[in-house]
Amino acid sequence: MAKKTRKSRSNTASYKENIVHPSSFKKDSWHPLDTEIDGRRDKKYVKNIKPRSEGQEKLLQSIKDYSLTIAIGPAGTGKTYLAVASAVEALEKGDIERIILSRPAMEAGESLGYLPGDLQEKMAPYLRPLYDSLGDRMGGKRVRQLLEDGTIEIAPIGFMRGRTLNNSFIVIDEAQNCTYGQLKMILSRLGWHSTMVVTGDPDQSDLLDGMSGLPDISRRLDKLKNVAVCRLDQGDIVRHPLVAEMLEVL
Repeated sequence: MAKKTRKSRSNTASYKENIVHPSSFKKDSWHPLDTEIDGRRDKKYVKNIKPRSEGQEKLLQSIKDYSLTIAIGPAGTGKTYLAVASAVEALEKGDIERIILSRPAMEAGESLGYLPGDLQEKMAPYLRPLYDSLGDRMGGKRVRQLLEDGTIEIAPIGFMRGRTLNNSFIVIDEAQNCTYGQLKMILSRLGWHSTMVVTGDPDQSDLLDGMSGLPDISRRLDKLKNVAVCRLDQGDIVRHPLVAEMLEVL
């Protein structure tokens, strides 16, 4: 029994070492929660998120009504931002105890190996969109505090294996870069009193053709009445109008 306990503690310590953690960044190195994010919103953010399209409205309602929501759509439709905003809202209300944000360790045609620093520093720029969304909703100082005490976790999908995520709001971003096996693994992490949102754009996968598991997973789960699959389109894009025009022809 003693050996089993020591092994368990060792595995826990190993996992914590792989989480992108603020204290792991050197003072002179780039920090994902720098003064740029601090300057955005140091005061408490009280404005409610309002959907700007019918698709976004459906997505926000699905997140409230279902334990598992899959949001599929092109870039600029607000999938990640709405998911993170919903997570922050649930945390502020006390509906959950922690927020877990995760992305697959897949780069858009580039290599993390050439970036300076250790694994945590290499992953930080790649996870920047998640920090940006959190910082916009909570402010950099608050995000730092919640990261330090473990209320917010940000880590690659590979480090989710073997966990059961209870009383949590889990956001899986860039899911088009997950294989079928990876998505099946992460979906099975869903625990009691938890909400999971999976976001992705199958048309922008960095994997080889046919390797992304998102289209197949979403098609299979769409048959379940307790799972919401929300499909957004060009009409839901809230970036520059030219983005929607370009995605129609690219």
